[in-house]
Amino acid sequence: MINHVRELRTERGWSQADLAERLDVSRQTVNAIETGKYDPSLPLAFKIARLFALSIETIFEPGD
Repeated sequence: MINHVRELRTERGWSQADLAERLDVSRQTVNAIETGKYDPSLPLAFKIARLFALSIETIFEPGD
């Protein structure tokens, strides 16, 4: 899965720790999502989408 979490986070000037706090997850979870090592659960994906005021499909795209 391809995601745009890092770009969205940096556009807002947030650190991984800032985003993690807003999502109520660990910084390591944010890092794993950004590097593609972890695909978030559906509830977490909805939380991310709400935080950035975007659709899930805008943030997460199917990979190869």
